[in-house]
Amino acid sequence: MYCSRGALARAESAIEGLGDSTGIFVLSSPNVWRHWGRTLGKSVRGVRANRTFLFDDSESGKNLATVELLCRALSQAGADRRAVIVAVGGGVVGDVAGFTAASYLRGVSLVQIPTTLVAQVDSSVGGKTGVNLPEGKNLVGAFNPPRAVIADFETLATLPHREYRSGLYEIIKYGAIADAELFRFLERYMLALLRRDPVALAWVIPRCIRIKARIVSQDERESGLREILNFGHTFGHALEAVTGYRRFLHGEAIGWGLYAATLLGLATTRIPESEATRVIRLVASVGPLPRLGAIRAAQLRRILAGDKKARGGRVRWVLPRRIGKVQRGVELPWKLIARTISELAEIDAKARG
Repeated sequence: MYCSRGALARAESAIEGLGDSTGIFVLSSPNVWRHWGRTLGKSVRGVRANRTFLFDDSESGKNLATVELLCRALSQAGADRRAVIVAVGGGVVGDVAGFTAASYLRGVSLVQIPTTLVAQVDSSVGGKTGVNLPEGKNLVGAFNPPRAVIADFETLATLPHREYRSGLYEIIKYGAIADAELFRFLERYMLALLRRDPVALAWVIPRCIRIKARIVSQDERESGLREILNFGHTFGHALEAVTGYRRFLHGEAIGWGLYAATLLGLATTRIPESEATRVIRLVASVGPLPRLGAIRAAQLRRILAGDKKARGGRVRWVLPRRIGKVQRGVELPWKLIARTISELAEIDAKARG
């Protein structure tokens, strides 16, 4: 794991450290490559990069059709089992490229170079890859840990502000589930993070990575403890699916999911009101979220039941107990979930005046 400002300069040594390969195949998006392709090219001049394949990195393009196109492109370019796929981009690029690497020839080496905040603190670490179906998010995928991750803070400078803010919700998640000190830091320095202060980022990003690495090392296949990383994601993923992956950035949907899970924790007396208020205030401090719109509970019910973490159609929620502690595998009555969705809609309407 290479995580620092200027880490891209070490890309060549990281890739060469993987051993002999028959070729480097870069998978990225047009926008990311426009910003960072030249820099990466300079840093890996000693490494033979056979081809660069660019694809749509929107959530709506994260599907099996894209994986098929990439696998065919790799085959036509002569990639064999000793090829190395280098994923350069945000969470969608990392997920699609990771699943492609896991699937092509039944598995080739993968290097992740995350260029967004969400990808650096979350999706590039842990080995979960996948694509979406119309029925839900990440329903087809594989566990495929990268052989190296290169996270350079400088790549965050080119992110649009909305996309950068989206990553802050994932950081809040880490504080809420496992690190009260991180949560307090966010309460105190959120404005600095919103300004992309390098000192604040240098403190927060490695801490989030360590939290995820510690959890994943104990439960690589998400059969137990790793479920806590889904705090805010059960509702968030359903929200993305019901809106066709077009209204919300991933982190924004997770922001709504953090609200939902906190309200459910409060309604079931799992978390004290004072602690729930802190979570809600911290989420709100990141800035306004896109509107929920006319989303009905009935629309979400089918998607929630199909969530990959559900058991026999029964949704398993991660709910907060206190700052830094959550409870996983919680099953709740639908009436409570539907009421919470209605409350979220009311909160959204009041926020808009």
